[in-house]
Amino acid sequence: MKKHRTLALLCAAVLGLSGCGGQSSAESQAESSAAGQTTASAAASTAETTAAAPSGKAAAIYTPDSTWEPADTSLGLPALSLGMTTEEMCRRAVLNVGNTARLANVMKRAQNKEAITVACIGGSITQGTGASGSSESYAYRSMAWWVKAFPEAAMKLSYVNAGIGATGSYIGVHRLERDLLSQKPDVVIVEFSVNDTDPSRDLESYDSLVRRILEQDNDPAVILLHMTQENGTSLFDTHRKIGEKYDLPMISYKNAVIPEINAGTFTWKDISPDNIHPNNNGHGIAAELLWSYYNSVLARLGSIDTADLSFTAEPVGKDRYRNPDIKNSSNLTPLTNNNFTESEVNQSFPHGWSAEKPGFISFEVTAQNIGILYQRTVDGKSGKYDVYVDGEVVKTLDGNFPNGWGNYAEAAEVFTGESSTAHTVAIKMADSSSAAGFNLLGLLVS
Repeated sequence: MKKHRTLALLCAAVLGLSGCGGQSSAESQAESSAAGQTTASAAASTAETTAAAPSGKAAAIYTPDSTWEPADTSLGLPALSLGMTTEEMCRRAVLNVGNTARLANVMKRAQNKEAITVACIGGSITQGTGASGSSESYAYRSMAWWVKAFPEAAMKLSYVNAGIGATGSYIGVHRLERDLLSQKPDVVIVEFSVNDTDPSRDLESYDSLVRRILEQDNDPAVILLHMTQENGTSLFDTHRKIGEKYDLPMISYKNAVIPEINAGTFTWKDISPDNIHPNNNGHGIAAELLWSYYNSVLARLGSIDTADLSFTAEPVGKDRYRNPDIKNSSNLTPLTNNNFTESEVNQSFPHGWSAEKPGFISFEVTAQNIGILYQRTVDGKSGKYDVYVDGEVVKTLDGNFPNGWGNYAEAAEVFTGESSTAHTVAIKMADSSSAAGFNLLGLLVS
C-alpha cells in the first residue's frame, strides 16, 4: 500500500467541505433528495432488540454505549453535513466509547503541528468499492476530518488506505507489516466485520491483527468500524470480544442504518448498489459516524489524561498469528518445481507462481501455522490442486470461480501447530481436476 502525503490541492479541497455543523451543501441536498430522505429519524435503541431486515431475516440492533455524548454543535467543530446522518444515528452507532487516551494523544500532537499518519485497513469497503471515486469513500472522508480539524498541521498529514477487496483479517494479519505497520500509522480504523466469516479462525486472526497494531512503539490509536450486509450479517459478535477486552472504540454502521430503513426514512438501495457495498451515501454515513466520534473526543480533549498509553491486555484467543508473513517468489525458492513459472496475476499480491499445464511445486518453511494464498478465476482455466504438508494431503483448493463476480485472492489455512518447526509444503494438480491452470500467490506463515 502506498503512503500518500496530503498536498495543498488536497487540503484546499477538503477544507472546502460544508461548514461546521451548518446546512448541507447543494450536493449533499441533492444526494438527500435522491435518497428520498424524510425528516423523521428512528428512535434510538436503548436495549438489544431484533429488527426486521429488508431480506426478511432478523438483524440484531445492539445496545449503544449510554455514556457517549456527541459534541455540542455550538463548539463549531468539523461537520460533513451530507444530509442523511442524524444525531440519533450517531448515538446508536457508538457501541463502546473505549479508552480515548491514545486518540487524544494524537489529536494533541496534531494541535502541536506534528506530522501524523492516519490509516484504514479492511476489505473492499475500505478500498472504496461502491463509491463513485476514492474521494467519496469513507476512508478518505474520515481522513478529511483531520485536515479540517487541524488545518495548520494538514501539510504534515499522511494517509494510508490498506483496503484490499475480498480479503478478511486472516489475509490481513499476514499483510499487516507490508501494507500498514511499515508506514508507522498513528490512527488506524480496522474494518473486517463483513469480510470475516469463520468465527473460530477469524477470532484469532482479528485478535492478532488488532494486538499487533496496539503493540507498536508509537502507541497508535485503533478504532473498530463494523459494517454490515443488507440482512444484518457480519462477524461483529466475534469481533466485539476483542473490542470489549481491549476497551477500543466500536462504531456500528448497522446500528445506524437498519432502524432508519425499518422506519422508512430511507431504503437499503438508497445507500448501497448491492447487498454489501455502500454507495456515496453509505460511505458518507460511515464517515459522518466517525467524524461525530472524533468530535466528541476533540470537544473534551483538555480533560483526557494521556499519561498512560500502554497496552498490557492478555490476548482474547491464543494470539496464534505472531510474526506473520507472506512468502512468495521474491523471498522463497521452491524445493522442486514442475510447470510453475513466476508470475504477477494479482497486483495486490505480486510475485507468485502460475501453471498452465499440470503442475507440481514444493517448499520448505518454518512456521507454526501455514496457509495457501491463491487466485480464483472466472475464465474456466483454473483447476483443483491438492496441498500436501509433510507428505500428507490436507486440503484441495479449487481455483475455478464459475459465474463469479471476478478474479480474487483466496486463502486457506492448511496447517496449525503448537510451535514453529520446519515443514514441507507441496501443491500438485488433483486427479479429479478438469483444468490444469493454477495461480499460487504465496504461502501465509506465522
